[in-house]
Amino acid sequence: MYVLYLAQFQWYFVLLSRFKTFNDTYRMIAKPTKNISKKTRIISGCEREMEMEKCVQRWLVNASEWDPSPNEFSIAMSVLPQHEHSSITRFVKIEDRKRALVSRLLQYALVHQVVGIPFDEIVIKRTPQGKPYLEKHLNVKFPNFNFNVSHHGDYVAIASEPICLVGLDIVSCFIPGKESVSDFIRNFSSYFSSSEWEKIVNAGSDDDVLDTFFRYWCLKEAFVKALGTGVGYKLDYVEFHHKDWTDICVKVDGVVLNDWNFWLSELQGKHRIAVARGHPRIAAENYKKTLKQSHFDDDLYKLGFHLPNPVFVMRSVEELCSLSPVVK
Repeated sequence: MYVLYLAQFQWYFVLLSRFKTFNDTYRMIAKPTKNISKKTRIISGCEREMEMEKCVQRWLVNASEWDPSPNEFSIAMSVLPQHEHSSITRFVKIEDRKRALVSRLLQYALVHQVVGIPFDEIVIKRTPQGKPYLEKHLNVKFPNFNFNVSHHGDYVAIASEPICLVGLDIVSCFIPGKESVSDFIRNFSSYFSSSEWEKIVNAGSDDDVLDTFFRYWCLKEAFVKALGTGVGYKLDYVEFHHKDWTDICVKVDGVVLNDWNFWLSELQGKHRIAVARGHPRIAAENYKKTLKQSHFDDDLYKLGFHLPNPVFVMRSVEELCSLSPVVK
C-alpha cells in the first residue's frame, strides 16, 4: 500500500508540475496577445476618428466674384437635378439667383465628395421648416451625417458633421436702407435677452453697437438652424455668453447647454460667420426624423463633439461644377 500511495503521490506531483508549466506558458502567450489587442483597439479608434474628421467640412464661396454669362449660368445649373431649377429661377435679381445656385451646388458637391454618392443618386429634401437634408442612402457610413448652408451679402457657405448637429449662419454687417443704427436694432429687441441687449446698446460707437448686434444675431441663427426649428423659435430664450467672443456657451431658458460648441469668425468685407455644433436630442421633431440617430453612447458623442473645427476653405463655382460628370 505504501508503494501504491507513493506512486499516486508522485503522479500527482507530475500533474501539478505540468499544470504549472502549462499555466506559465499560457500567461507568456496570453499577455502579448492582450497587449496586441489593446494596440489594435487604439489603432482602430484613431482610424475611426480620422474617418470622422473627413466629414467635418467647411466650404465658402464668394459669390460676388462670380460673374457668369447667361450660358455659363445655364451650364452651372445643369449640374443640378431638374426639380432644383425652379428654386433658383424664381428669383428676379441675378444676385439672388447666383446665391441660390451656389448654395445648391455646394450641397451636391459636398455630399458627392464627402459621402461618395454619384451626383445622379443624390436626393436632397427639405423639412417643413426649410432645413435641407440628405435622403437616406446606403453609401452614408457616418453615424449622423448632416449639413447646413447659409448665404448673405457676398458669401455662400456650407458646413457638415458626422455625429453632432451643425448650424451655420453668415451675416453682412450693413444696415439695409437708411435707418439709423438705433432705429434698426430696435426692430429686433424682442429677440434678445435683457443681458444681451444691455451689452449691445452699451457696446460703444454706432459701429461697435452694430457689430455686437450682428455677432449675437449670427450665433442665435446658427443655433436654431442646427435644431431645424425655423423662425418660430423664441430667440429671447436663447442667451449667449462668451469671453471676448471665445469660449462661447448658450443658455436656453436659463439652463446652460454643455453639449454645444460655437465658433464665430470674421470674413472680408464686414461679414460674420458662426458655426454651431451640438447634441441632436433637442432637434426639432421634423428634423430629428431625418437623422440616422438622435441618441449616442457617451464615447461616440464625445468623439464627434471634440473633433477639430477646421477653417473655411474657399471654393470656386468652377471647382464645384467640375465634380459633376455633366461638365466633364
